[in-house]
Amino acid sequence: MSGNIVNTTDANFEADVLKSETPVLVDFWAGWCAPCKAIAPVLEALSTEYEGKVKIVKVDVTSCEATAVNYNIRNIPALLMFKDGEVVAQQIGAVPKSKLTAFIDENI
Repeated sequence: MSGNIVNTTDANFEADVLKSETPVLVDFWAGWCAPCKAIAPVLEALSTEYEGKVKIVKVDVTSCEATAVNYNIRNIPALLMFKDGEVVAQQIGAVPKSKLTAFIDENI
């Protein structure tokens, strides 16, 4: 895993995401989810391309159940964009890099 991607927990979610100075793209995922694994390399690449502009944080829904429930995550992968501690956009499902890039660009 890239040093640019943060793996957070229920306990650290507030500090890692809600109090972040930069916009945060949160990837709600699980190890058993094939589409989640499919977009992982794309998120790795984006974490480098957007370094300093967007923080990418991963939330494993199996170990961070409280955070997943709090954000009403029903399908994964679920990508939520946060700015100033608030959800400003969401993308559900695995999508190509071009669509993820457009999603980030529209919401930062």
